[in-house]
Amino acid sequence: MRVAGMITEYNPLHPGHLRLVETIRRKLGQDTAIICCMSGDFVQRGDLAVVRRQARAKAAVMSGVDLVLELPLPRAVSSAEGFAEGGVGLLLATGLLDTLVFGSERGDAAALQQTAAVLLRETFPAALRRELAAGISYPAARQKAVLGLAGSDLADVLSRPNDLLGVEYCKSLLRRASAVRPLAVPRDGTPHGQDRLRNAAFPSSTAIRALLRRGERAAALSRMAPAMRACYLEEEAAGRAPVFYETVERAILYRLRSMTREEFAALDDGHEGLSNRLYAASRDSVSVRQTLERAKTKRYPMARLRRMVLWAVLGLTGRERAFPPAYLRPLAMNATGRKLLARMRTAAALPVLTKAGDVAALGPEAEALLQLEARAADLYALACPVTAAALGGAVWKEPPWIADAASFGKDVP
Repeated sequence: MRVAGMITEYNPLHPGHLRLVETIRRKLGQDTAIICCMSGDFVQRGDLAVVRRQARAKAAVMSGVDLVLELPLPRAVSSAEGFAEGGVGLLLATGLLDTLVFGSERGDAAALQQTAAVLLRETFPAALRRELAAGISYPAARQKAVLGLAGSDLADVLSRPNDLLGVEYCKSLLRRASAVRPLAVPRDGTPHGQDRLRNAAFPSSTAIRALLRRGERAAALSRMAPAMRACYLEEEAAGRAPVFYETVERAILYRLRSMTREEFAALDDGHEGLSNRLYAASRDSVSVRQTLERAKTKRYPMARLRRMVLWAVLGLTGRERAFPPAYLRPLAMNATGRKLLARMRTAAALPVLTKAGDVAALGPEAEALLQLEARAADLYALACPVTAAALGGAVWKEPPWIADAASFGKDVP
């Protein structure tokens, strides 16, 4: 049995994601098993997931994924490089993977691998520093450095978000000298990160979330994958969806205004003075959006600022942000996924954790990581639209969702 892996957020899961699952089995064989490494309740661009992890994992399995593993929080809310490194590392740790699959604007794995190899050259850091000295943003400096080292074709790869993430996946594989093969699938529809619906058949998750934020519920539901729509409706009925940071905006502002300059400085991994701008902006802004807009400069992407705010709210120290994966934690699975999990218990490089209460037996690193996940999940619950649904302790109570025959082929609204 071939085993393919994907690194995802499914925030929320849409028809483009279904197409990727279908493409995997068309290209690799219908019996290919699919393992998905998915972000939990917080996502890479520094935001709260619109639906909690359990619902998104369940929708993924109902949509054709066999096993969903949780991407640990420190990697889920990291930079693109940290996100990719964490996801690739976790999937490789299963000991089962032979293909890493991802969507890409270019759809050319060879070009992405070549670009990744340029970023790993010994000459690249010096070239990057020269470009940064001109005062341009890190993404622009990186692209110009690749242009100087390898030409316009490979530099152009870094101009599109999914291609860029694909490069980071390939870089992680190359750094490990992994035999796992990358498979880049051309991405259709609305570009990643854009909230306008350019293609009704393949909207982006960003576009669907924008519809929900504007109160266009029916339009948003119609653009979700069927299983995601069904799971979303269950969460909505329970008062747990949709989740937006605006629900707890004053709590976020309170946290920012209660922090010292030293605490802000600890959020600035690059020690580039960005923390000073964020500190000042938090003192005289009346919304999170206004805080971010006042702190932003041309040199720093908005996503970096959002992550810094999220780290502050979650109380993520530099030490905690560096936590390595300490276990493989399944969120949802079908019958094939259960077989994969059984194989992982002997083949995996990390222990498998199916019961949160068993974490103490895995050692202090694993226990510290799960405590961090539990704290974050309890804070996420406070953003539920219905107060009665904002209960804590979910990490310790909920086992993985396991599909049965009745979960498939049923009519979903």
